Amino acid sequence: MPSPKTVTVLAPAKLNLSLDVVGTLPNGYHDLDMVMQAITLHETLVLRRSRYLTVRMPGSFVPVNEKNTAVKAALAFFHYTGLLAGVDITIRKQVPVRAGMAGGSADAAGVLVGMNELYGARLSMSELCALGASIGADVPFALMGGTCRVQGIGDLLKPLPPCPDCWFVVAMPSVGISTPEAFQRYDRMGSPAHPDCAGQEQAVRDGDLAALCAAAGNALEFCSGATETPAIRSILDANGALTSLMTGSGAAVFGIFDDPDRARSAAEALRAEYQQVYLARPDRGGARVVPNTPRRNAKNA
Repeated sequence: MPSPKTVTVLAPAKLNLSLDVVGTLPNGYHDLDMVMQAITLHETLVLRRSRYLTVRMPGSFVPVNEKNTAVKAALAFFHYTGLLAGVDITIRKQVPVRAGMAGGSADAAGVLVGMNELYGARLSMSELCALGASIGADVPFALMGGTCRVQGIGDLLKPLPPCPDCWFVVAMPSVGISTPEAFQRYDRMGSPAHPDCAGQEQAVRDGDLAALCAAAGNALEFCSGATETPAIRSILDANGALTSLMTGSGAAVFGIFDDPDRARSAAEALRAEYQQVYLARPDRGGARVVPNTPRRNAKNA
């Protein structure tokens, strides 16, 4: 069967159900222990065969230059495969920027998956993850998706059973956070919070949402510098969240709900204060090619 001339890819955002800093690696990077969850908030990418490499992000202020993760992914794919070709990429961004939700990593994963299909390269998931790791620490998870225990700098992934059924309400504050600056503040300040990632992994395996929430936490939240986090968490908790916390290095904050009506009420309450509020579910996959037809995405509540 000939390779297609156009492919559409959905690439999910992620949330950190837990994030701990457990040490420093020999290369100077922070040694992390995390449970990551893909959610039904997606970047949508359309890739077309072309003689040139072009990337467009309509409506987004993210620069499209050599530092852009989508550009890096396309160049890495061509270098690895040796293909003398180009690609035209249009990315409809839905994931907030500087949010700790791996939107840039989702873009890179979507490009790798899409180009693999577009040019019939038949790269394995292991090959795609190795390419992804050269672009960014969260790209391998963006490729794998689902629920994973993630360690090291994000390069050690252990797939877990699906997350217990729940709803996520995510709010993006008015100001984002720089990941390098967040870790610099952690080095200066430390953190009183160190979540039980092993306990949370077991809760996922047991299908125990209450235990999963009890083990949640983020060691970077204390030192994030995000002034709006307490207010967002207060609204989520007041509307019935089982737990609430910052994701990644911030600045997005989310709550976990076992009741859809409470989740919708929390989203409505947050909408009165914040422009970017999302209601989502766990996503069992990572970046994947889909038919070129409209697809439901998470609601910008």
